[in-house]
Amino acid sequence: MITEQQQEQAARFALGELDIAEHQHFAAEVRANPELREFLWSLQRTLDQIALAATAASPAASLKEKVLRRVQAGRPTTSFTAPQPAASASASPGLRFLAGSGELGWKALPVPGAFIKLLSFQPDRGYAVLLGKLAPGARYPAHTNAGPEDFYVLTGDLHIGEQVLGPGDFHHADAGSIHEENHSVAGCTLLAVLSVADPIVQLALA
Repeated sequence: MITEQQQEQAARFALGELDIAEHQHFAAEVRANPELREFLWSLQRTLDQIALAATAASPAASLKEKVLRRVQAGRPTTSFTAPQPAASASASPGLRFLAGSGELGWKALPVPGAFIKLLSFQPDRGYAVLLGKLAPGARYPAHTNAGPEDFYVLTGDLHIGEQVLGPGDFHHADAGSIHEENHSVAGCTLLAVLSVADPIVQLALA
């Protein structure tokens, strides 16, 4: 049975309102209590859905025009063509290529400075492959992992709690495990393999 105090702590945990000592104490409770872990997971799913459903505020027309004028004024005179995804007319069926350059395909997460790009979606095998990116100083709140996660850091630094990962470092998290707050000092890019039910994968597919 989950007490009212545990429910309140779970809500504060999901919102990132606990201090370090409270966070560590509650994380230990969650690890030892499957019912509390499921409750926390449901809260986080609800918060994710609220964040995704929120309507982005549109800037005033006058502000938008002012920004566009500034952009036009500072635009270089030389033309530039963005690189296109790699393609081959002779490619065999079942092969797919995606160019790494450019910003095509990136989606912003409901966390400032966090972005994802879906590379491969394999529902029959239960996993998806994505690129993840954190801008310098970006922070991803503590959370319970919906499914197993595998991360390989490509560039920059990734801090998970007190653990610091750099290029070439790998990290695995079991389903139901708890991640401390993630953040990056200089920014980072990572390759991730997540379960198809993960909220991040669902966002990438939206």
